[in-house]
Amino acid sequence: VQLQASGEGLVQPGGSLRLSCAASARNFSSNPMGWYRQAPGKQRALVALIAVGGTTNYADSVKGRFTISRDNAKNTVYLQMNSLKPEDTAVYYCWTATTSRAYWGQGTQVTVSS
Repeated sequence: VQLQASGEGLVQPGGSLRLSCAASARNFSSNPMGWYRQAPGKQRALVALIAVGGTTNYADSVKGRFTISRDNAKNTVYLQMNSLKPEDTAVYYCWTATTSRAYWGQGTQVTVSS
């Protein structure tokens, strides 16, 4: 499985950004998908998950601001980020897992700064 993330950028506080992650998985719709992030000097942490059936789960810090979604026809998962804050600055990683292992994308930089 290969994950290709895109959508990195610099945005002002209060702005929006959408990340995309295209998966090469043969059975994309059968796997959960998610986004993690790692800020400088911190450990990688969960941002949002979307299950096979569409159930979503978010970190408390992004609830109400971020939305994860998936398009199984395009093998793509999205992270819509609104009302961005400087503390959202991090490298964002796409994630998925099969029954045997987890897979990570290459990371995409999101910087929130005025």
